[in-house]
Amino acid sequence: MSDPTPPGKGRTPAAREIEPAAPEEFGLVQVWWGDGKGKTTATLGMAFRAAGHGYRVHVLQFMKGGADSVEDVRGEYNAMAAVPGLSYENLGHYGWHAMNDGTDERDHAAEADAGLERARELVDAAAAADLSTPLPLDGDAGAGMHMLVLDEVLYAADRGLVDPDDVVALVESKPDRLELVLSGSHERPAYLEDHADLVTEVRKGKHPIDAGQRARKGTEY
Repeated sequence: MSDPTPPGKGRTPAAREIEPAAPEEFGLVQVWWGDGKGKTTATLGMAFRAAGHGYRVHVLQFMKGGADSVEDVRGEYNAMAAVPGLSYENLGHYGWHAMNDGTDERDHAAEADAGLERARELVDAAAAADLSTPLPLDGDAGAGMHMLVLDEVLYAADRGLVDPDDVVALVESKPDRLELVLSGSHERPAYLEDHADLVTEVRKGKHPIDAGQRARKGTEY
């Protein structure tokens, strides 16, 4: 006889107040790359999901300075600022590397280096924290986090702004319980294949940018 209980045990999903908690199964390395739209969107969605469970999450963005079609404040910044336990910082230089937008290419490299050094500091902070316990939701990222998202770090490595070997060394130095998420790059980051637990390629089937559509507020920023 089949079980008459519907999926979800008959319960209607409902939101609950976010309280500090510790994940039981974090500790993997995730890599998100590809030529399709959605890498940052997917990783930020996961960051919001983790924060919703009361886990401490921090997002460090590389190369997210934007272009003349993008406002200084992106929608995700406002949303992250409103969610307990979810924080972010942006070390990207205004304008895109190698796009002839008038920015100094040396600035791109310097800020990418600063981003990688900051990532090392954050990984070290996570290693010094007890990630098996809840962390203060309003605590500084320098006191540790359960999930660290390095948005666009793979683009920085692909463009030679940071050394891929340094990215590998960063991954190898992470503590066991830290969930480390790296995104970016249209080129497969083969140097991370043996170091990642999850590798997702986001492929483009069709994109309006090819027809001249500029970045749109609310979807791209």
